[in-house]
Amino acid sequence: MINELAVEIHRNAVNKGFYDDKKNIGEMLCLIHSEVSEALEADRKNNYADLPYFEKNMNETINEEKYFKSYFAESIKDSFEDELADVVIRVLDLCAFKKIDIEKHIKLKMKYNAMREHKHGKLY
Repeated sequence: MINELAVEIHRNAVNKGFYDDKKNIGEMLCLIHSEVSEALEADRKNNYADLPYFEKNMNETINEEKYFKSYFAESIKDSFEDELADVVIRVLDLCAFKKIDIEKHIKLKMKYNAMREHKHGKLY
């Protein structure tokens, strides 16, 4: 499922022109980091998505496509959740670009982490 999402994300990035030029892995990693920083700033500003407001308005709207961007901008855009979604989207795009089976690597890492000591032997 995650790999399929990665392929869909990557396809959209290609279609939107983000792969028109040669990709630089360092730049791609820095862009992931910038999304993490934006999430930090959203949290510092206590900017969290108002998902109930968004969903209520979308459920009451007949022409969803017409109003989606407006309600999204009003209640979700630049929120902590929105920035975390950007982090995941950029990571999955990179995984699809590099043809990484991220599902397998997540499962392997989770199994490894389950075998590690408390706090992985660190203070925090």
